[in-house]
Amino acid sequence: MCGIVGFVGHKNAANKIINGLKRLEYRGYDSAGIALVEKGSGKLCVIKTAGKIADLEHEVQSGYSGSSETGIGHTRWATHGKPTKDNAHPHATEFIALVHNGIIENYADLRKRLASYGISLYSDTDTEVVAQMISFLFSKGASPLEAVQQTISLIQGAYAFGVVFNKHPEMVICARQGSPLAVGTDVDGRLSLGSDAVALSGFASQIIYLESGDIAQLYSNGNLNIFDKENNEVKRQWQPIDKDQAAPDKKGYEHFMLKEIFEQPSTIKNTLTHYIGRAVNKTDNVLETNIHPSGLNWNQINHITIVACGTSYYAGLVAKYWFEKYARIPVEVDVASEYRYRTPPIYEKSIGIFISQSGETADTLAALRYMRSLGHMCAAIVNVPTSTLAREADAVLPTFAGTEVSVASTKAFTAQMTVLAYMLIEALKTRNCIDLSADFAKEILDINELISRALDTMQKLAPLAKKLSKAKDIIYFGRGALYPIAMEGALKMKELSYIHAEGYAAGEMKHGPIALIDKGMPIIVLCPYDKDGLFHKVVSNICEAETRGAQISVLTCNKGRALFKEMGLKYSTYLYPETTQFTAPMLYSIPVQFLAYLTALNRGVDIDQPRNLAKSVTVE
Repeated sequence: MCGIVGFVGHKNAANKIINGLKRLEYRGYDSAGIALVEKGSGKLCVIKTAGKIADLEHEVQSGYSGSSETGIGHTRWATHGKPTKDNAHPHATEFIALVHNGIIENYADLRKRLASYGISLYSDTDTEVVAQMISFLFSKGASPLEAVQQTISLIQGAYAFGVVFNKHPEMVICARQGSPLAVGTDVDGRLSLGSDAVALSGFASQIIYLESGDIAQLYSNGNLNIFDKENNEVKRQWQPIDKDQAAPDKKGYEHFMLKEIFEQPSTIKNTLTHYIGRAVNKTDNVLETNIHPSGLNWNQINHITIVACGTSYYAGLVAKYWFEKYARIPVEVDVASEYRYRTPPIYEKSIGIFISQSGETADTLAALRYMRSLGHMCAAIVNVPTSTLAREADAVLPTFAGTEVSVASTKAFTAQMTVLAYMLIEALKTRNCIDLSADFAKEILDINELISRALDTMQKLAPLAKKLSKAKDIIYFGRGALYPIAMEGALKMKELSYIHAEGYAAGEMKHGPIALIDKGMPIIVLCPYDKDGLFHKVVSNICEAETRGAQISVLTCNKGRALFKEMGLKYSTYLYPETTQFTAPMLYSIPVQFLAYLTALNRGVDIDQPRNLAKSVTVE
């Protein structure tokens, strides 16, 4: 979502803000801006652009010659109002400038109130009403802190603010409710603020994550005052900033997404190292598998609720197949935006598993708070262990994927499935399915090698991607635990190439999707051989599609291709290593990611930052 960065008491504040904003580009944005307070005069200088940060940097270098140690910057992803220069942040008046992440739900009422004061607005945003209200109260004699506190009391919605005042170049005020916000300090005690640790990783050695309802005053002398939602002054704990939150680096790859696809063997291995290990039994001199305890009592769990959004939701659907088939635990998987308003009844011995790459997804957070309010255990699977979701959950299971820059998730998705697979293995062991648990542990420990082998063959998808780049519609088919991967493949294709794509359970084709099939319709089928008979079921579905003129492409294994030949079926096949139903979803995630990447590459679109998409969705 939108990004915030700010500094107080820092020389060359303009350059530092620009560099901080560059670190936030991975979140997605469509405009950017900066506000600086002149050290001597207190003059506010606001520079904005409806474009990329490179454009803003050029504007600052060519249009700003002053000296400032205090300022704020912002990358905006448009919600209210088109991505224009007027609608870009910061929003400024004669007295203040403000940046905002979130949505002000009652902005229309506040517009009317401001109009009654004779104040006209120049933008179409919900944010400007906050800037104008703080400015109005400040002009009437309220202190900066009082003006912010009184304005916040009028607001409904989610927000993270950074505010600078022309008469107080020594201070920045920030506040959060819902949307995340952090304060950093460097070794010299100079303060900064950012919407996440990545923004501050190059400037701060320690960080504080403000709690919901907090207001903070940051001073150039290093003083920091924090007030909670009752306006009581409080202390928040400093913690070392994660050294892994480094400036994004493509490391020679053309795109961050390509780099992150190829990082998956190592990120899966890093994740597994934390949860499952191998050790030599010295007594028998044999290799044994160790399942590290998570702290979850699987003997006391008879139902699982998994809540997530987007790609994380599909990871949850894979886990549903795993837990129900192998552990015999019923699983409900819900889209967070629906779950939070459905307020469903929850089984007595149910655990909630909440999945989010950023750990700041607003709907997922609201769902967790609902389930916790009913007294149920809640576990979070996150890639950011210092995130709000992690801090509010009863148990945290990190994914160890490292910073994922590309908006379309790849390595975070397979890392999420890795953690869910570990949870299944631990549940099986705890519930006395020892042999199955050990077998699955051995399989999952080998998956990174299978993925490495698969990655070596990915360029074979290039001719198919070239054909798909000219398509208007694409259908993906899968069955069992590969059905969610079919949906994930379609989502990746939509996100990256802007081609309409849908993923279906292959057995559902005759219940509607078959009406879409005509001559030349591209269909991607996930169809590795399996021992449970689903392979032959999918073959029947493929034949039905082929007779209606579909162009079939099959992702399978050597045994699957041999069976196609035996049956006299001639399809375009793309081969991947032999695997099982348990690990197949992780392996077959790789080619659907790469196929979407290559298709987008052929179409010449922005792969790392697709249009209209944001990396971290911190509002509804």
